[in-house]
Amino acid sequence: KWRNLASKHAGFTVVIVGLADRGNAKKTIFSEDDNGRVSAKTVNHINAYLIDGPDVLVKKSTRPISALSVMKFGNKPVDGGHLLLTRHELAEIGLSQDDESRFTKRILGAAELVAGVERHCLWIGDENLASALQYPGVRQRIELVRASRLASSDAGANEMADRPHQFREMNIGSQSTIVIPAVSSEDREYLPIHLISNDTVISNRCYGIFDGPLFQFSILASRIHLVWIATVCGRLELRFSYTSTLGWNTFPLPTLTEKNKSDLTRCAEDILLAREACFPASLAELYDPEKMPPSLREAHERNDEVLERIYIGRRFRNDTERLEKLFELYTKMTLAAEPKKKRQVGAKK
Repeated sequence: KWRNLASKHAGFTVVIVGLADRGNAKKTIFSEDDNGRVSAKTVNHINAYLIDGPDVLVKKSTRPISALSVMKFGNKPVDGGHLLLTRHELAEIGLSQDDESRFTKRILGAAELVAGVERHCLWIGDENLASALQYPGVRQRIELVRASRLASSDAGANEMADRPHQFREMNIGSQSTIVIPAVSSEDREYLPIHLISNDTVISNRCYGIFDGPLFQFSILASRIHLVWIATVCGRLELRFSYTSTLGWNTFPLPTLTEKNKSDLTRCAEDILLAREACFPASLAELYDPEKMPPSLREAHERNDEVLERIYIGRRFRNDTERLEKLFELYTKMTLAAEPKKKRQVGAKK
C-alpha cells in the first residue's frame, strides 16, 4: 500500500513488476525468519513466486490434489435482499420459537464471520413451505424474491423464480461446517476460519467444508497454509482472496497417518478452546496482531509445530523455506498425476 504523511492522502496499491533476462549469473534471495532476522541465500534461479525453484505455475484444480475433503462455495441468495434478515426484521415476522428454528438460520458472510455481526435468513425446506406461508411476513418476502428473480436480466435467476423460498444453493453441514472467508485482511498472522454448527449457514462470501474432519481445521488454521494462499491465490488490493480451486485444491500435504490426524485434531480443539475462553470476542479482535491473546497464540504455535514436523521433522525457519517445500511437493504430486490422466485419455479414445 502506498502511504504518505498527508492527512487525506490518496489510497491505492502499488504493484511492482520485475523483469530480467535469463542470465547465468547467481541470484540472491533475501528472507526474514520467524524471529525477524534477515538472511541471504545465493541461488541459480528465482521463479515467478520469488523462490529458488523451477518455473512451475500453480493451476486451478477442481478436486484436492491431497487427501482432503471437498471445499464448496457458500450459498448465494439471488434474492434482492428479501431472504436476509436483521435480528429486528426477524422479530417483526412474529415466528413462534419452534418455527423460528424450523424456517430460519443464522447466516455468515465474510463480514459476519470475522466481525461477529448477527444476521439471519429464511431457510425453508420444501416440506416446510406450506407451514411457513401461513406467516404473512414470510409470504410477503417470498413473493418479493419471486418478483426480483423474474425481473432480473439473468436467465438463471429467472429459472429460480419457481422456488423463491430458497437460496440458489442449499448447502449445509448435517453436523458442522468449517468456514473460510473469501476475503480477509493481509495483516493477520493466521486465516480467521471458524467451525459452526448446523443452526448456521454460510453465504457466497465464504467457502465451507461441510461435515469435514476437524484435523482439516488445523491445516486451514496453520501458518504454512496462509503462506500458500498468499502466494498462489489472487488479491483484492492486498487482502487475501481465497478460492477453493487455487488455495485448497492445490495445497500439497504429505500423506497423514492416523496418529498425525489425531495430533492435528487435538491442535484444532486447543485453538477452539482458547477462543472460547475469550468469549464474546470476535475473530477480528482475537486475531488482531497487536492484541492476540497469549493462550491463542500458543495454541497456534503448537499447531504449526505439529504440522510442520510432518513435512520436514522440524519447524520451518521462515516463509521462504515453507514455500520451497510446498512447491517441491506440488511439483512431485502434479507430475505423478499426469501419466494417469494421459492413460485415461488414451483408454477413452
